Amino acid sequence: MDTSAPVRILTVCTGNICRSPVAERLLQAGLDQVVPGGFQVASAGTRALVGEPMQPISADIVRTFGGDPEGFAARQLTPKILRGVDLVLTMTSGHRGEVLQLDASLLKRTFTIREFARMLDVLDQRAAGADTQRAAGADSQPAAVVSSRDPSSGDAGSGTHGSDAEGGLAANAALWRGLAARAAGVRHLSLPADASDNDIVDPYRRAPEVYREMEDQLAPAIVSILRHARLNFPAGGQ
Repeated sequence: MDTSAPVRILTVCTGNICRSPVAERLLQAGLDQVVPGGFQVASAGTRALVGEPMQPISADIVRTFGGDPEGFAARQLTPKILRGVDLVLTMTSGHRGEVLQLDASLLKRTFTIREFARMLDVLDQRAAGADTQRAAGADSQPAAVVSSRDPSSGDAGSGTHGSDAEGGLAANAALWRGLAARAAGVRHLSLPADASDNDIVDPYRRAPEVYREMEDQLAPAIVSILRHARLNFPAGGQ
């Protein structure tokens, strides 16, 4: 595998015209800002309305948050689409089950998007706590000795920008390809009060208020995922 290849994320719902397209386009737009070229986000539906565009209200939500809904066409979820995917984010627990019926090998890489976002929040809270402890420890230590490297030696910044960028992409890909296991390790700390809190409501053929409910459930999860990407992009990779 090309270690610098983009991390492949697939979002899944039922018809692939309301929920998963919003997640796809907003995740792609946000991740492109954090790690240009580092992610490839797509979507599919378990009973897709193949070839249909995104629903108009879903498209409006995408535009509101800075994404681009144009050129979208619904796809049916197939084993071929799942092949080589690094992370599957479903809109409900039921969709997760349907993904695993198609490819059981994805068991440890498939989550509902709200569940996955809560896990990332726990990981980020732990990391912030560890950083605070390290900073407190550093305050009690003598000041570090300034590096004796000769700035005129040319070791720093001489023709390394391209390789640094490639190295950053590879490090980011490695981090995300190991993220599912780390996230699963804190699942017990991110359980919802109600199992339904893992799901995103289906607004298809329902009132605009249900689309707003979908937005209210989906947007915080997307923000958590984008925040984790920003906080954890390998240093020196940009």
